[in-house]
Amino acid sequence: MEVTRNGETYDLSYAKKATLVVVLLPLLVMYTEAMLTPALPTIQKEFAINPNDVSWVLTIYLLVGTVSAAILGKLGDMYGKKKMFLVALGFYTVGVILNGFAPSFQWLLFSRAIQGLGMAIFPLAFSLVREEFPPEMVPQVQGLISAMFGVGMVIALPLGAYVTQHWGWRWTYHSAAPFAIIMFFLAWKVLKESRYINPGKLDWQGAFFLVWAVVPALVAVTRAPNVGWTARETLVLFAVSIVGALLLVLWEKRAENPLIPLDIVSSRNPAIVNLGIMFAAFGISMMSQANTYIFQMKPPYGFGKTILESGLLMTPMAGVMLIIAPLAGKLMPKIGAKPLAITGALIASSGLAILSKYATTLSLWQFVGMITYVGAGITLMNISFINVLVFSVPPKVMGVATGANSLFRNFGSTWGPAIAGTVMSTYYILVHIPGVPVPLKIPTTKAYEVLFGTSAGIYLFLAILSLAIVEVMKGGKIREVENGGEKEVEVA
Repeated sequence: MEVTRNGETYDLSYAKKATLVVVLLPLLVMYTEAMLTPALPTIQKEFAINPNDVSWVLTIYLLVGTVSAAILGKLGDMYGKKKMFLVALGFYTVGVILNGFAPSFQWLLFSRAIQGLGMAIFPLAFSLVREEFPPEMVPQVQGLISAMFGVGMVIALPLGAYVTQHWGWRWTYHSAAPFAIIMFFLAWKVLKESRYINPGKLDWQGAFFLVWAVVPALVAVTRAPNVGWTARETLVLFAVSIVGALLLVLWEKRAENPLIPLDIVSSRNPAIVNLGIMFAAFGISMMSQANTYIFQMKPPYGFGKTILESGLLMTPMAGVMLIIAPLAGKLMPKIGAKPLAITGALIASSGLAILSKYATTLSLWQFVGMITYVGAGITLMNISFINVLVFSVPPKVMGVATGANSLFRNFGSTWGPAIAGTVMSTYYILVHIPGVPVPLKIPTTKAYEVLFGTSAGIYLFLAILSLAIVEVMKGGKIREVENGGEKEVEVA
């Protein structure tokens, strides 16, 4: 069955099949990445490395992925988004397979870097959804994709702990590899090539300056909690990154075919969404770190739950996200993305404000209820932001716009754990546990107050920031940005 919207024809049967691919994608990635977290102590022990070294298993993936999302997003605009999506998913699949057979720590870092090249799958998937799906389906599908991130996390954390405990950390990858291969062949068979191509030459100088700007900053943020935020190494890395960022901006302003078109990413809605996503990822990361400690610290400092139990206790939040996300996508064309973004940010902010004051005095189920409430708000806001972005840029540059958005998201995700670790290392007490030779540092109530309170302030700021969004849909109409202007699509 085909439908026509303002001269563009869309195949509904294809859209339904493609939805299965793009919705299962975050389940695969979250399964793979979240399962790694419980395995890190085992990896450290097997390769006889220190905690700082083992953190590079996460860092190298993020470093490579941040840059690849921007570059492959641009290549998707130039040569076809399906082609680059398969390239990215191919790298991800090869990396997952190789990880499980790593004979040394250096090999594991190399294969994780290969896997990081695949991080571009998400911006490319968002672009394909925007191009090939009828406009009224886009918010619903984006909502399902967002919901699956939370569901994948809840599934993967307890399952990863169980697999690592019973079969070893390598089986976290061995078990994921068949699903990655299946996803690759599904995408190859089902997805269509994008209808918009924007040919040109790759901006290699821009890519070089992007690496210069991004890598030192992410390394500095990752290492700062261990070496110190004012350590010479940290300050030098930040300085190098700032120089790279300035050179990137100067170059992209004069480049004929810029890697990151500044006029696109700095226009009103994309700029708001990029800034918003970065701060949202920062707030989520801080909140998640605090949640983990509260769930797993022994009473009276927490609830004393295992990783498996902690994952199961997050199931209500995942369930609510799974309901709210597609429902919000369905209602968004009528209500508008802007009101939902503001509402979601205010819900998250109010819940986090309550947690900042009462987190350590709530009962277990009161705490679960509050993080579920916060998760509902974050879901509403995130879905609204991604839809504002994809309907605010021309289709021919959708890949680079969503790639740049991933870059900002990764920056926020990197800063969150680093700041949370620093806060917890600042506000702590030493507790002597029988059988443990050294006292443990346990975060105090003040640490949670700072983490949840800061996150609450961030989401309040995002609610205010969302007031500046130019609405892209309302009253059953979606406003699409075209190459030469704008058009409205009736979906009611």
